[in-house]
Amino acid sequence: MKENKFVLSILASVVSLSLMSISAQAEDGISIGGTVRVNYEYKDYDESSKDKAGDLTFDMAAIKFDGKKGDWGLAAEYRFASSTDYIRYGYGYYELNADWQLQFGINKVPFGNPEFISNSFWFGLPYYLGFEDDHDVGIKAVYEHNGWHTDMAFYKNAEYGASENKRYATDLYSGTINGTEYNNEETNQLNLRQTYTFVYDGISTTLGGSFEVGQIYNSKTGNNGDRYAVATHMNASVNGWNLQLQAMQYEFDAADSLDENKIGVSVLSWQYEVASKGQIYSVNFAKTIKTDWGSLKFYNDFGLMTPDVLDTSYDNSMQNVTGLAIASGATYTMVDFIMGKNMTFSTANNDHVGLPEVGDDWDKRININFGYYF
Repeated sequence: MKENKFVLSILASVVSLSLMSISAQAEDGISIGGTVRVNYEYKDYDESSKDKAGDLTFDMAAIKFDGKKGDWGLAAEYRFASSTDYIRYGYGYYELNADWQLQFGINKVPFGNPEFISNSFWFGLPYYLGFEDDHDVGIKAVYEHNGWHTDMAFYKNAEYGASENKRYATDLYSGTINGTEYNNEETNQLNLRQTYTFVYDGISTTLGGSFEVGQIYNSKTGNNGDRYAVATHMNASVNGWNLQLQAMQYEFDAADSLDENKIGVSVLSWQYEVASKGQIYSVNFAKTIKTDWGSLKFYNDFGLMTPDVLDTSYDNSMQNVTGLAIASGATYTMVDFIMGKNMTFSTANNDHVGLPEVGDDWDKRININFGYYF
């Protein structure tokens, strides 16, 4: 009952804030918006889910702030779920000139395909290791001119402490998972991403490369390890069709690790283990069809992770999402059919990425997310 009252109070706050957005924008240049979402899920591998024909639950409500006065601006989003709340991003920025922008605060880490390496609500496989739509605390310089786009950033640490698992995107975790103690913290991270967009014969193509390097601090021993990731990516569009390709390699080399083959991460109030080194390949197709009332986007996102550790029992992880996104007015609905193999969040017995597989099957689930945006 308390949980329901909490959700209702959040929804009421969101609605009242949305009604204030026009006057706020007129007065000080800051606009207020947000989202309210509900979610349906059906797990083919869960007897309880099958018996009930799935579950329909409150997903989250979000409040967003955007605004600019002169050369200064801000952007922020905070989310409220049924049992937790967390910040997605929150930063100020300064426009140096028409080409350069500086961002200060919790901003988006520039790594991989710009925006997302996925089309679905479920994200791509890189998200579950911290390489898609991640946001950390630091400073970022953004340059854009004549098709060239450059991002350079330094992040001091993740947006929350390493022992906290309530977070929007995946970061290293400090705590015990499946009997293994982890004391790792992300710190002192550098990112560089370069892309170039060109149009030829009606096809818009963005080619790019990303590099990330940082330290892993062991809070128990005081020693530092290191980590890196590198990726090449392409995003091409023509006549409503879209193709995304990405190949990346990463390594977490934690100091004083109890098991150098794996490392702990956390996201969305949960924690799990991933292979400490590997490659991730993403291939995504999409077709968008415009309608009188909005649009339909059909898509298929496929991700493959191949572990590259000393323990030869570690197995590949795979995820495939076939879906449809429906945009109409202020609403956006994503209908996803998810297949997972040796993959966290989408399999019955494999709550990890790249570790030894339990069983040898593809598990399946359906997810429908409906959102109202204002």
